[in-house]
Amino acid sequence: MRIIGLDLGERRVGVAVSDPGGTIASPAGEFKPRGRAEIVETVRRLVAEHGAGRVVVGLPLLEDGSRGEQARRAAGVADALRDALEVPVETWDERYSTDEADRLLREAGRPRRQRRTRRDRAAAAVILQSYLDAKSLSG
Repeated sequence: MRIIGLDLGERRVGVAVSDPGGTIASPAGEFKPRGRAEIVETVRRLVAEHGAGRVVVGLPLLEDGSRGEQARRAAGVADALRDALEVPVETWDERYSTDEADRLLREAGRPRRQRRTRRDRAAAAVILQSYLDAKSLSG
């Protein structure tokens, strides 16, 4: 079963998709939504396009594990997706995912400009891979 991972940035939403076995996450692009309704419609289309059986939304918790404004916004988007989609929607702790994505892009030799344009999709892949790894260890 494919799984879609989302990194909800302030201006862009990064998207990652797993392989059919649900073991490897790959960056799949990003989009610039104009509000929550557009996020929901785009994700609905992506679920259908990829035949995904689950959506994982990155939850940007604060360092102490509490929810700040961005985490509350992400939780609200996750709730809207749960109401609109016929597949399960989960949130996943995404602390440090953007830092990790930057590090991976730097190590891959991507120039600064490419790192900026690929950061959101790379962060979505980091979030999704973390989720996949944790699920494979637990079950």
